[in-house]
Amino acid sequence: MKVHYTGGLVNPGIVDDHNGCVSLVQSIQRGHQDGNGWLDIGYSFVACPHRKVFEGRGLHHLPAANGPGLNSGHYAVLGLVGNAGLVEPPDGVLHAILDAVEYVRERGDAGLEIKGHRDGYATDCPGEPLYAWVRAGAPRPGGDGGGDDPGDDDPGNGEGGGGPEAPPFPGRLLRYPPVTRGEDVRTWQRQMKARGWDLDVDGAYGAQSRDVCRRFQRQQGVADDGVVGPVTWRLAWEAPLS
Repeated sequence: MKVHYTGGLVNPGIVDDHNGCVSLVQSIQRGHQDGNGWLDIGYSFVACPHRKVFEGRGLHHLPAANGPGLNSGHYAVLGLVGNAGLVEPPDGVLHAILDAVEYVRERGDAGLEIKGHRDGYATDCPGEPLYAWVRAGAPRPGGDGGGDDPGDDDPGNGEGGGGPEAPPFPGRLLRYPPVTRGEDVRTWQRQMKARGWDLDVDGAYGAQSRDVCRRFQRQQGVADDGVVGPVTWRLAWEAPLS
């Protein structure tokens, strides 16, 4: 799950007026459809201060707001806070985000990872206050549990577990053919070599890199398409060593 904010002004009055939340969500939806030309609002779900969750694209549909390289591996939940006006997320927003997380885990095949939009894409989203909460493990307000347990051993938990936290996803898929070249390729190859795979660290993602990727993906129980996307990238650092 990637957590988002609006990136604009959010009227603090919505905290006391749920109709304001409805109007804001509809406004965002119109902007995405009419302004961006998308089929729907760009988020899977939207969380408001009244602990209400609006269904956007819903389960098993790719969101558009995550950005290239992330849409194939993450749901997107928007908390109704911005960079002006309502900046600090009320408890209702945090509860609603986690309610959405639990829903997609139970019915949408989502894993344990909860991170900010900026984790893998060049953006300020979801803003400093909301991102600080994500980095703290996305705890439930009031101390009644959180999104992830920072001390568990599941490799899907990016906050500590099977291995060190992965660096931010580079924002593009590493694939072959054609050969993908760059420092992001070299970074992934170096990590895979450190994990014990026989792989040249040459910055060129070709047939050898693809074959190693496929074998690693099968080992981790994910789709073995030979493409390094956000999930495969994260697992290269955070999955326990076999």
